[in-house]
Amino acid sequence: MYRLKLIFILPCLFLFSNIQAQNYIGKKKDINKILKNIEQFSAFYVAGDIESLVDSYTLDGKIFPSRTKIIEGKEKLLEFWTPRNGNKTIRHKVTPSELKIVKKTAYDYGYYEGTSQNAKGEKFEFSGKYVIVWKKIKGEWKIYLDIWNRID
Repeated sequence: MYRLKLIFILPCLFLFSNIQAQNYIGKKKDINKILKNIEQFSAFYVAGDIESLVDSYTLDGKIFPSRTKIIEGKEKLLEFWTPRNGNKTIRHKVTPSELKIVKKTAYDYGYYEGTSQNAKGEKFEFSGKYVIVWKKIKGEWKIYLDIWNRID
């Protein structure tokens, strides 16, 4: 009976352990800090706290939005992230699939999703994939390179 249970349970464990698996490599303290920064980024975005959102980037941080040139510099980042025409993001969630730290550099990639609302109150769902390169500067993890593409 024990062998029969084992034969059934082992394949199930293997099958279900790979669903939505997250692969984090590095010091736990640094991984937790980056994960917290990811949550804060979404919170800043939803709160409309664009100054704090932009402070999530290094001084030489760059973003790579779809169909545009690379954007860099605090003023240009502020301009990009500032909502226009009464639009706002009311929900934003980032789910890393992998996070790897190598010394004072890290990368993570995964998926994001959210909800935007226009001035008329109409809501629009969005989702996509992303890659972020992080740098540790004076003990703080900041976004250096940020690229994303919508998939909806």
